[in-house]
Amino acid sequence: MTKKIITGNEAVAHAVRLSRTQVISAYPITPQTTVMETLAQMWAAGDYGGEYVTVESENSALAYCIGAAYAGARAFTATSAHGLAYMHELIHWAAGARLPIVMTNANRAMGAPWCIEPDQLDTLSQRDTGWIQLYCADVQEILDTVLLAFGLAEKVRLPVLVSYDGFYLSHTYEAVEIPDQKTADSFLPAAPQQPAFDVEAPENRHGLVNSEQMAQLLKTRFAATVAAGREYAALNDGYLRLTGRGYPAVEFTGNSEAKTVFVTAGSMAQTIKSFISGRDEALVRIKQFRPFPVAELRYFLSQPQIQQVIIVDRNASMGVGGIFAQEVRSALYGLEQMPQTAEFNLAGGLDLTPKLLEKCLAAAGGGEKLIWAVNLL
Repeated sequence: MTKKIITGNEAVAHAVRLSRTQVISAYPITPQTTVMETLAQMWAAGDYGGEYVTVESENSALAYCIGAAYAGARAFTATSAHGLAYMHELIHWAAGARLPIVMTNANRAMGAPWCIEPDQLDTLSQRDTGWIQLYCADVQEILDTVLLAFGLAEKVRLPVLVSYDGFYLSHTYEAVEIPDQKTADSFLPAAPQQPAFDVEAPENRHGLVNSEQMAQLLKTRFAATVAAGREYAALNDGYLRLTGRGYPAVEFTGNSEAKTVFVTAGSMAQTIKSFISGRDEALVRIKQFRPFPVAELRYFLSQPQIQQVIIVDRNASMGVGGIFAQEVRSALYGLEQMPQTAEFNLAGGLDLTPKLLEKCLAAAGGGEKLIWAVNLL
Protein backbone atom coordinates (compact mmCIF):
# COMPACT_ATOMS: atom_id res chain seq x y z
CA MET A 1 0.00 0.00 0.00
CA THR A 2 1.36 3.45 -1.02
CA LYS A 3 0.39 6.77 0.54
CA LYS A 4 0.24 9.75 -1.85
CA ILE A 5 -1.21 13.24 -1.81
CA ILE A 6 -3.73 13.29 -4.66
CA THR A 7 -7.01 14.92 -5.69
CA GLY A 8 -10.40 13.28 -5.76
CA ASN A 9 -10.28 13.04 -9.55
CA GLU A 10 -6.85 11.40 -9.40
CA ALA A 11 -8.22 8.98 -6.79
CA VAL A 12 -10.86 7.88 -9.30
CA ALA A 13 -8.17 7.25 -11.92
CA HIS A 14 -6.07 5.14 -9.55
CA ALA A 15 -9.12 3.04 -8.61
CA VAL A 16 -10.06 2.49 -12.26
CA ARG A 17 -6.49 1.36 -12.99
CA LEU A 18 -6.46 -0.96 -9.96
CA SER A 19 -9.79 -2.44 -11.06
CA ARG A 20 -8.17 -3.65 -14.30
CA THR A 21 -10.91 -1.89 -16.22
CA GLN A 22 -10.91 -3.09 -19.82
CA VAL A 23 -12.65 -0.15 -21.50
CA ILE A 24 -12.56 3.55 -20.60
CA SER A 25 -14.77 5.89 -22.62
CA ALA A 26 -13.56 9.48 -22.23
CA TYR A 27 -15.16 12.87 -22.74
CA PRO A 28 -14.21 15.99 -20.71
CA ILE A 29 -16.49 18.21 -18.65
CA THR A 30 -15.66 20.45 -15.69
CA PRO A 31 -14.98 19.46 -12.93
CA GLN A 32 -14.31 15.80 -13.82
CA THR A 33 -11.91 16.42 -16.74
CA THR A 34 -8.75 15.51 -14.83
CA VAL A 35 -10.15 12.02 -14.20
CA MET A 36 -9.80 11.31 -17.89
CA GLU A 37 -6.57 13.28 -18.24
CA THR A 38 -4.95 11.25 -15.47
CA LEU A 39 -6.14 7.99 -17.01
CA ALA A 40 -4.78 9.14 -20.40
CA GLN A 41 -1.39 9.78 -18.79
CA MET A 42 -1.48 6.31 -17.20
CA TRP A 43 -2.33 4.78 -20.58
CA ALA A 44 0.47 6.70 -22.34
CA ALA A 45 2.97 5.62 -19.66
CA GLY A 46 1.93 1.98 -19.97
CA ASP A 47 0.49 1.87 -16.43
CA TYR A 48 -3.00 1.17 -17.77
CA GLY A 49 -3.28 -1.60 -20.33
CA GLY A 50 -6.94 -1.48 -21.29
CA GLU A 51 -8.71 0.32 -24.12
CA TYR A 52 -8.87 4.12 -23.80
CA VAL A 53 -11.36 5.64 -26.24
CA THR A 54 -12.09 9.34 -26.82
CA VAL A 55 -15.60 10.05 -28.07
CA GLU A 56 -17.48 13.10 -29.34
CA SER A 57 -20.00 13.57 -26.52
CA GLU A 58 -21.18 12.34 -23.14
CA ASN A 59 -24.03 10.49 -24.82
CA SER A 60 -21.49 8.61 -26.90
CA ALA A 61 -19.33 7.98 -23.83
CA LEU A 62 -22.08 5.98 -22.15
CA ALA A 63 -23.15 4.37 -25.43
CA TYR A 64 -19.61 3.04 -25.88
CA CYS A 65 -19.63 1.65 -22.33
CA ILE A 66 -22.99 -0.01 -23.02
CA GLY A 67 -21.56 -1.73 -26.07
CA ALA A 68 -18.46 -2.78 -24.15
CA ALA A 69 -20.56 -4.14 -21.27
CA TYR A 70 -22.79 -6.07 -23.69
CA ALA A 71 -19.61 -7.68 -25.00
CA GLY A 72 -18.65 -8.67 -21.44
CA ALA A 73 -15.98 -6.05 -20.72
CA ARG A 74 -15.43 -4.17 -17.46
CA ALA A 75 -16.33 -0.60 -18.52
CA PHE A 76 -16.00 2.87 -16.99
CA THR A 77 -16.74 6.49 -17.77
CA ALA A 78 -16.96 9.78 -15.85
CA THR A 79 -19.06 12.90 -16.21
CA SER A 80 -20.73 15.81 -14.45
CA ALA A 81 -23.89 17.94 -14.54
CA HIS A 82 -25.06 18.60 -18.10
CA GLY A 83 -22.94 15.70 -19.32
CA LEU A 84 -24.93 13.38 -17.07
CA ALA A 85 -28.19 14.96 -18.24
CA TYR A 86 -27.14 14.44 -21.87
CA MET A 87 -26.79 10.71 -21.10
CA HIS A 88 -30.27 10.45 -19.62
CA GLU A 89 -31.85 8.16 -22.23
CA LEU A 90 -28.90 5.77 -22.10
CA ILE A 91 -28.78 5.86 -18.31
CA HIS A 92 -32.21 4.22 -18.39
CA TRP A 93 -31.04 1.73 -21.01
CA ALA A 94 -27.94 0.67 -19.09
CA ALA A 95 -30.03 -0.09 -16.00
CA GLY A 96 -32.78 -1.83 -17.94
CA ALA A 97 -30.23 -4.03 -19.68
CA ARG A 98 -28.66 -4.92 -16.29
CA LEU A 99 -25.18 -3.85 -17.44
CA PRO A 100 -22.51 -3.61 -14.68
CA ILE A 101 -21.06 -0.25 -15.75
CA VAL A 102 -19.37 2.05 -13.22
CA MET A 103 -19.56 5.81 -13.71
CA THR A 104 -18.30 8.61 -11.50
CA ASN A 105 -19.87 12.05 -11.33
CA ALA A 106 -18.34 15.19 -9.85
CA ASN A 107 -21.46 16.99 -8.62
CA ARG A 108 -22.05 20.36 -10.26
CA ALA A 109 -25.01 22.74 -10.52
CA MET A 110 -27.39 22.51 -13.47
CA GLY A 111 -28.04 25.56 -15.67
CA ALA A 112 -29.44 27.94 -16.59
CA PRO A 113 -27.41 30.05 -15.95
CA TRP A 114 -24.04 28.30 -16.19
CA CYS A 115 -22.64 27.46 -12.77
CA ILE A 116 -19.85 25.08 -11.76
CA GLU A 117 -20.52 25.00 -8.01
CA PRO A 118 -21.15 21.61 -6.32
CA ASP A 119 -24.94 21.29 -6.26
CA GLN A 120 -26.06 17.63 -6.11
CA LEU A 121 -29.15 17.93 -8.32
CA ASP A 122 -27.36 16.44 -11.33
CA THR A 123 -27.13 12.96 -9.80
CA LEU A 124 -30.22 13.15 -7.60
CA SER A 125 -32.39 13.95 -10.63
CA GLN A 126 -31.36 10.50 -11.95
CA ARG A 127 -32.67 8.74 -8.82
CA ASP A 128 -35.41 6.78 -10.60
CA THR A 129 -33.32 5.47 -13.51
CA GLY A 130 -32.34 2.25 -11.72
CA TRP A 131 -28.66 2.98 -11.02
CA ILE A 132 -27.19 2.31 -7.60
CA GLN A 133 -25.95 5.63 -6.18
CA LEU A 134 -23.11 6.01 -3.65
CA TYR A 135 -21.97 9.38 -2.21
CA CYS A 136 -18.45 10.10 -0.95
CA ALA A 137 -17.28 12.42 1.83
CA ASP A 138 -13.49 12.54 1.26
CA VAL A 139 -10.80 11.66 -1.28
CA GLN A 140 -9.81 8.34 0.31
CA GLU A 141 -13.44 7.29 0.20
CA ILE A 142 -13.66 8.11 -3.51
CA LEU A 143 -10.84 5.68 -4.36
CA ASP A 144 -12.23 2.93 -2.15
CA THR A 145 -15.81 3.42 -3.35
CA VAL A 146 -14.88 2.99 -7.01
CA LEU A 147 -13.34 -0.39 -6.14
CA LEU A 148 -16.47 -1.29 -4.17
CA ALA A 149 -18.62 -0.12 -7.09
CA PHE A 150 -17.03 -2.51 -9.58
CA GLY A 151 -17.48 -5.39 -7.15
CA LEU A 152 -21.10 -4.46 -6.49
CA ALA A 153 -22.04 -3.81 -10.13
CA GLU A 154 -20.78 -7.21 -11.22
CA LYS A 155 -22.35 -8.97 -8.23
CA VAL A 156 -25.89 -7.66 -8.78
CA ARG A 157 -25.68 -6.91 -12.53
CA LEU A 158 -26.69 -3.28 -12.14
CA PRO A 159 -24.80 -0.07 -13.03
CA VAL A 160 -23.33 2.01 -10.20
CA LEU A 161 -22.95 5.80 -10.02
CA VAL A 162 -20.28 7.09 -7.62
CA SER A 163 -20.79 10.75 -6.71
CA TYR A 164 -18.59 13.33 -5.01
CA ASP A 165 -18.75 17.11 -4.71
CA GLY A 166 -17.09 19.02 -7.51
CA PHE A 167 -14.03 21.09 -6.51
CA TYR A 168 -14.52 20.45 -2.77
CA LEU A 169 -13.36 16.89 -3.47
CA SER A 170 -12.56 16.65 -7.20
CA HIS A 171 -9.72 19.19 -6.93
CA THR A 172 -8.82 18.98 -3.24
CA TYR A 173 -5.56 17.24 -2.33
CA GLU A 174 -5.56 14.75 0.54
CA ALA A 175 -3.21 12.03 1.75
CA VAL A 176 -4.63 8.79 0.34
CA GLU A 177 -3.62 5.17 0.83
CA ILE A 178 -3.51 3.53 -2.60
CA PRO A 179 -3.76 -0.27 -2.45
CA ASP A 180 -1.22 -2.30 -4.39
CA GLN A 181 -2.42 -4.34 -7.35
CA LYS A 182 -2.27 -7.59 -5.39
CA THR A 183 -4.64 -6.21 -2.76
CA ALA A 184 -7.07 -4.90 -5.38
CA ASP A 185 -6.99 -8.24 -7.22
CA SER A 186 -7.76 -10.09 -4.01
CA PHE A 187 -10.89 -7.97 -3.59
CA LEU A 188 -12.16 -7.85 -7.18
CA PRO A 189 -12.68 -10.93 -9.31
CA ALA A 190 -10.66 -11.11 -12.51
CA ALA A 191 -12.00 -8.99 -15.34
CA PRO A 192 -13.62 -10.98 -18.16
CA GLN A 193 -11.13 -12.24 -20.75
CA GLN A 194 -13.58 -13.54 -23.37
CA PRO A 195 -16.36 -11.63 -25.15
CA ALA A 196 -19.91 -12.40 -24.07
CA PHE A 197 -21.07 -12.66 -27.68
CA ASP A 198 -20.19 -15.26 -30.26
CA VAL A 199 -19.68 -13.24 -33.45
CA GLU A 200 -20.39 -16.37 -35.48
CA ALA A 201 -23.85 -16.67 -33.88
CA PRO A 202 -25.32 -13.14 -33.63
CA GLU A 203 -28.29 -12.52 -31.32
CA ASN A 204 -30.95 -9.85 -30.89
CA ARG A 205 -31.16 -8.76 -27.25
CA HIS A 206 -33.64 -6.50 -25.48
CA GLY A 207 -36.12 -6.29 -28.32
CA LEU A 208 -39.80 -5.35 -28.08
CA VAL A 209 -41.83 -6.80 -25.18
CA ASN A 210 -45.46 -6.48 -24.08
CA SER A 211 -46.73 -4.85 -20.89
CA GLU A 212 -46.85 -8.07 -18.88
CA GLN A 213 -43.26 -8.95 -19.78
CA MET A 214 -42.12 -5.38 -19.02
CA ALA A 215 -43.89 -5.45 -15.66
CA GLN A 216 -42.16 -8.70 -14.74
CA LEU A 217 -38.76 -7.29 -15.75
CA LEU A 218 -39.32 -4.17 -13.66
CA LYS A 219 -40.32 -6.28 -10.66
CA THR A 220 -37.14 -8.33 -11.08
CA ARG A 221 -34.99 -5.19 -11.32
CA PHE A 222 -36.66 -3.77 -8.22
CA ALA A 223 -35.84 -6.92 -6.25
CA ALA A 224 -32.24 -6.83 -7.51
CA THR A 225 -31.90 -3.21 -6.40
CA VAL A 226 -33.22 -4.01 -2.93
CA ALA A 227 -30.79 -6.94 -2.74
CA ALA A 228 -27.97 -4.60 -3.73
CA GLY A 229 -28.18 -3.04 -0.28
CA ARG A 230 -27.37 -6.36 1.36
CA GLU A 231 -24.66 -7.13 -1.19
CA TYR A 232 -23.05 -3.73 -0.62
CA ALA A 233 -22.95 -4.35 3.13
CA ALA A 234 -21.24 -7.72 2.59
CA LEU A 235 -18.71 -6.25 0.15
CA ASN A 236 -18.03 -3.37 2.51
CA ASP A 237 -17.36 -5.80 5.36
CA GLY A 238 -14.88 -7.68 3.17
CA TYR A 239 -13.14 -4.46 2.14
CA LEU A 240 -12.93 -3.39 5.79
CA ARG A 241 -11.22 -6.65 6.72
CA LEU A 242 -8.81 -6.28 3.80
CA THR A 243 -7.84 -2.61 4.14
CA GLY A 244 -9.07 -1.45 7.55
CA ARG A 245 -11.44 1.02 5.84
CA GLY A 246 -15.19 0.66 5.52
CA TYR A 247 -18.13 2.83 4.48
CA PRO A 248 -21.53 1.69 5.76
CA ALA A 249 -24.72 2.75 3.99
CA VAL A 250 -25.49 4.99 6.97
CA GLU A 251 -22.91 6.24 9.48
CA PHE A 252 -23.53 7.74 12.94
CA THR A 253 -21.04 10.19 14.48
CA GLY A 254 -21.13 12.28 17.64
CA ASN A 255 -22.96 12.31 20.97
CA SER A 256 -24.98 9.11 21.41
CA GLU A 257 -27.38 11.05 23.66
CA ALA A 258 -27.86 13.93 21.20
CA LYS A 259 -31.29 15.54 21.06
CA THR A 260 -30.50 17.21 17.71
CA VAL A 261 -29.12 15.17 14.80
CA PHE A 262 -27.90 16.50 11.47
CA VAL A 263 -28.42 14.31 8.38
CA THR A 264 -26.46 14.87 5.18
CA ALA A 265 -24.45 13.28 2.36
CA GLY A 266 -21.18 14.07 0.62
CA SER A 267 -18.40 16.41 1.72
CA MET A 268 -20.71 18.45 3.97
CA ALA A 269 -20.46 15.58 6.44
CA GLN A 270 -16.82 16.50 7.09
CA THR A 271 -17.75 20.07 8.04
CA ILE A 272 -20.54 18.88 10.32
CA LYS A 273 -18.25 16.32 11.99
CA SER A 274 -15.82 19.12 12.82
CA PHE A 275 -18.62 21.37 14.01
CA ILE A 276 -20.20 18.84 16.41
CA SER A 277 -16.89 17.74 17.95
CA GLY A 278 -17.26 18.34 21.69
CA ARG A 279 -20.85 19.54 21.28
CA ASP A 280 -24.24 17.99 22.07
CA GLU A 281 -25.34 17.33 18.46
CA ALA A 282 -24.74 14.24 16.33
CA LEU A 283 -24.51 13.42 12.62
CA VAL A 284 -26.05 10.70 10.47
CA ARG A 285 -24.33 10.51 7.09
CA ILE A 286 -26.06 8.84 4.14
CA LYS A 287 -23.61 7.04 1.86
CA GLN A 288 -26.04 4.88 -0.12
CA PHE A 289 -28.83 6.83 -1.81
CA ARG A 290 -30.12 4.02 -4.03
CA PRO A 291 -31.30 1.65 -2.74
CA PHE A 292 -32.35 4.04 0.01
CA PRO A 293 -31.32 2.69 3.46
CA VAL A 294 -34.70 3.07 5.15
CA ALA A 295 -34.17 0.50 7.93
CA GLU A 296 -30.81 1.95 8.96
CA LEU A 297 -32.14 5.51 9.03
CA ARG A 298 -35.17 4.50 11.07
CA TYR A 299 -32.87 2.76 13.55
CA PHE A 300 -30.52 5.72 14.04
CA LEU A 301 -33.21 8.41 14.05
CA SER A 302 -35.82 6.67 16.21
CA GLN A 303 -33.79 6.76 19.41
CA PRO A 304 -36.03 8.11 22.20
CA GLN A 305 -33.81 11.06 23.13
CA ILE A 306 -33.82 12.56 19.61
CA GLN A 307 -36.15 15.54 19.43
CA GLN A 308 -35.05 17.21 16.20
CA VAL A 309 -33.58 16.09 12.88
CA ILE A 310 -32.03 18.71 10.57
CA ILE A 311 -31.44 17.49 7.01
CA VAL A 312 -28.70 19.43 5.24
CA ASP A 313 -29.23 19.43 1.47
CA ARG A 314 -27.21 20.93 -1.37
CA ASN A 315 -29.97 20.55 -3.98
CA ALA A 316 -33.61 21.48 -4.47
CA SER A 317 -36.65 19.89 -6.06
CA MET A 318 -38.60 22.95 -7.17
CA GLY A 319 -41.71 23.58 -5.12
CA VAL A 320 -40.92 20.78 -2.67
CA GLY A 321 -37.46 21.22 -1.12
CA GLY A 322 -34.29 19.21 -0.74
CA ILE A 323 -34.30 15.70 -2.16
CA PHE A 324 -32.54 14.05 0.77
CA ALA A 325 -35.03 15.83 3.06
CA GLN A 326 -37.95 14.30 1.12
CA GLU A 327 -36.42 10.83 1.30
CA VAL A 328 -35.59 11.04 5.02
CA ARG A 329 -39.07 12.27 5.95
CA SER A 330 -40.59 9.46 3.93
CA ALA A 331 -38.32 6.91 5.62
CA LEU A 332 -39.31 8.13 9.09
CA TYR A 333 -43.05 8.22 8.38
CA GLY A 334 -45.04 6.12 10.80
CA LEU A 335 -42.50 6.03 13.63
CA GLU A 336 -44.19 5.89 17.02
CA GLN A 337 -41.88 8.64 18.26
CA MET A 338 -41.43 10.91 15.25
CA PRO A 339 -38.79 13.62 15.75
CA GLN A 340 -39.39 17.14 14.48
CA THR A 341 -37.69 17.66 11.11
CA ALA A 342 -36.22 20.78 9.55
CA GLU A 343 -34.35 21.30 6.30
CA PHE A 344 -31.23 23.42 5.85
CA ASN A 345 -30.85 24.04 2.11
CA LEU A 346 -27.60 25.07 0.40
CA ALA A 347 -28.86 24.64 -3.17
CA GLY A 348 -26.60 26.20 -5.78
CA GLY A 349 -23.46 24.81 -4.20
CA LEU A 350 -23.14 27.16 -1.22
CA ASP A 351 -20.24 26.40 1.10
CA LEU A 352 -21.22 25.01 4.50
CA THR A 353 -19.44 26.80 7.35
CA PRO A 354 -19.56 26.55 11.15
CA LYS A 355 -21.10 30.03 11.26
CA LEU A 356 -23.92 28.92 8.96
CA LEU A 357 -24.51 25.82 11.09
CA GLU A 358 -24.83 28.02 14.20
CA LYS A 359 -27.39 30.18 12.42
CA CYS A 360 -29.19 27.07 11.19
CA LEU A 361 -29.54 25.74 14.74
CA ALA A 362 -30.95 29.07 15.89
CA ALA A 363 -33.47 29.15 13.03
CA ALA A 364 -34.52 25.53 13.59
CA GLY A 365 -34.86 26.24 17.33
CA GLY A 366 -37.21 29.06 16.40
CA GLY A 367 -39.48 26.67 14.55
CA GLU A 368 -38.43 27.20 10.93
CA LYS A 369 -38.95 24.09 8.78
CA LEU A 370 -37.24 25.18 5.53
CA ILE A 371 -34.14 27.24 6.18
CA TRP A 372 -32.47 28.71 3.10
CA ALA A 373 -28.74 29.15 3.72
CA VAL A 374 -28.61 32.02 1.22
CA ASN A 375 -30.83 34.03 3.60
CA LEU A 376 -28.29 33.58 6.42
CA LEU A 377 -25.20 34.83 4.57
